[in-house]
Amino acid sequence: MKKINITTNCKKLLADVFTPVGIYLRVRDRFRDTVLLESTDHHAADNSYSFICINAIAGIEITSAKSIEFKLPGLPPEKAAISNSAEVPEKLWEFMQRFEAAPGGKETKFAQGLYGYTTYDAVQFFDTIQLGVERKSPNGQPVIPLMRYRLYQYVIAINHHKDELFICENTMPGVESELAVVESLIRSKDVPVYPFKTKGPEASNMTDTDYTDMVKKGIQSCMRGDVFQIVLSRCFEQGFTGDEFAVYRALRSINPSPYLFFFDYGDYKLMGSSPEAQLIMQNGKAVVHPIAGTFKRTGDDETDQREAERLLHDAKENAEHVMLVDLARNDLSRLCDEVKVEHYREVQYYSHVIHLVSEVSGKVRTGSNPFALLAKTFPAGTLSGAPKFKAMELIDAFEPTARSYYGGAIGFMGFDGQCNHAIMIRTFMSRHNKLIYQAGAGVVAASKPESELQEVNNKLGALKKAIVFAQEIF
Repeated sequence: MKKINITTNCKKLLADVFTPVGIYLRVRDRFRDTVLLESTDHHAADNSYSFICINAIAGIEITSAKSIEFKLPGLPPEKAAISNSAEVPEKLWEFMQRFEAAPGGKETKFAQGLYGYTTYDAVQFFDTIQLGVERKSPNGQPVIPLMRYRLYQYVIAINHHKDELFICENTMPGVESELAVVESLIRSKDVPVYPFKTKGPEASNMTDTDYTDMVKKGIQSCMRGDVFQIVLSRCFEQGFTGDEFAVYRALRSINPSPYLFFFDYGDYKLMGSSPEAQLIMQNGKAVVHPIAGTFKRTGDDETDQREAERLLHDAKENAEHVMLVDLARNDLSRLCDEVKVEHYREVQYYSHVIHLVSEVSGKVRTGSNPFALLAKTFPAGTLSGAPKFKAMELIDAFEPTARSYYGGAIGFMGFDGQCNHAIMIRTFMSRHNKLIYQAGAGVVAASKPESELQEVNNKLGALKKAIVFAQEIF
């Protein structure tokens, strides 16, 4: 197979007068395919980058369980049948091997790979589970592609730690350069913004009573021993007019998180402020950060400290956390060696909730397919429960609509095997002038239905506030 040679050239600028949001707002009207990723961890040198991706020139898309589409630069799309769903991770990695990226500096690697997402419902490619075929997306529309990953011509990387900006351009035969246009847009002083307004009342795929009844079913499943824990979720939607990017701007202000993202696919958009990584792979090491155990923040520092102490000693929340740390260890052990818990039950404060967070790592075996390891850890146990397979079967039976994006993973997969994906929680999907948002709670035998309902509301607090705030910032 003839490989496509990629050379990545990076131009360095000072970043002190630029912001990722400002640059994104300038480039999105000129280029159709745009992506924004940010992090609020600017104090940490290793996690202080923001990225703006411009102009998709190649990629992978899976819209159904039966076919996969590949797109190479300058060529028409290629479709292939999926005869065995278990082959999908290998097909994805084989596609990436069709590119030969010339080595360069550290910044070139940010452009040498695919940016995209894997929905929760794509688990059917990673395990033998079969999800209900009649299920619809939360707003009744056809579901979005199950997986979508793209190679971008330009990646603008901003190192906030050093106030540096790099314009990285992937050059290859048949792809015309528009570097001068990109640089002109970056340097422009205009920041085009547009208003946002909600339209109509908020709706949900179930009532409060429906949700607590579903939790009771989950408790019964735990009591019978079908599962130790099951994560049951509820979906909301809100109509709107105007520009939903205002909601992203509001959300990143209200709920700063390690993973901030806005992926524009034209007819739908994914935007979120996720606290939790699905999988990080770098320099031969794989890391997951189980987050389980949640109390609501009060806004008063002293009270929140007492609540954090109470969370550390809460039997139900800690049992849930221990269970999911063990699940993370088991998932990594399937393709990693020397798996260990690096950090255990650390209290972390977010804008609306307090979480217990651990870190589990493993040594990646030489020659491993990163999509295969993503598959083994997918979905995160914090979004399914344990045992994972049975929990997902029950979720499929109990929840009235397909999860689609919710609980999936979004991020970057490098040609060199690097991976950094966040879990799509605290996330909106925008489609047909409706915002879709969803949250879940971990149900165990000791759960109380009203408490789990409240946990869902707590997790959605930042998203609902962002919708309100977005109407005030124009």
